[in-house]
Amino acid sequence: MPFASFLLSGLSAFFVYLGQFAMLAGDTFASIFAGRIRFKLVLRQIAEIGYGSQLVVIVTGAFTGAVFTAQAYFQFASLNMETAVGPVVTLSMFRELGPVLTGLMVAGRVGAAMSAEIGTMKVTQQIDALRALAVHPVDYLVVPRALAMFFSMPLLVVECVGCGVLASYLVATKVLNIEAAYFVANMVKFTDASDIMMALIKGFAFAIVIVFVSCREGLHARDGAVGVGRATTQSVVLCSLGILIINFFMTMFLNIIFPAGQR
Repeated sequence: MPFASFLLSGLSAFFVYLGQFAMLAGDTFASIFAGRIRFKLVLRQIAEIGYGSQLVVIVTGAFTGAVFTAQAYFQFASLNMETAVGPVVTLSMFRELGPVLTGLMVAGRVGAAMSAEIGTMKVTQQIDALRALAVHPVDYLVVPRALAMFFSMPLLVVECVGCGVLASYLVATKVLNIEAAYFVANMVKFTDASDIMMALIKGFAFAIVIVFVSCREGLHARDGAVGVGRATTQSVVLCSLGILIINFFMTMFLNIIFPAGQR
């Protein structure tokens, strides 16, 4: 059956990709625990990933919080529940919108750059030159990017959520005329440390997806400039899909550990 063969080939390709992902992650963590870390490269990647992504994360978080506040207000106003806007927006930013939108923005900006850089080195045989010089490509290329991503991504999530909540407060109190005292009181009442922990855990998980998918695509690039472009496109698409799919399962699991609404 053509459909059965197509399904089997798809499953086979998926498990092969998953195996390559796991092997790259295993080699990276083994290098980290073995102490083979180039701190100068790590700091350079932190500046590129963390500092360089701040503007897009701030803009994304701020306007997401602002537009979500407006939409929530328009719906809640008909029910005379305007003061519920604060906790709804805050919880949504912490638990879902902040981590997911940060992951998607970083995947588009940083993931594509990682794949392009490493893919260019692969097709121009610079990675083979590293091996000839007894330099492990994972130690030199993947470990600094992984450590920088693990460090930067949770901070970017916090920055996105903070800007979203601040924009929500300004829109609610200055534009929609919600009393600031009610907004802040309800926001504090229905938000606690579990919401912050959920945002940080998701941010770290999305960092793992972005860095290893992007580096894997770069390391397997071939066919010259066309292959580099293909690897870059696949990196962004796969990172985005991975973030959205993993977010669903993490939400279901983390809500068991950090249940919402139990204050």
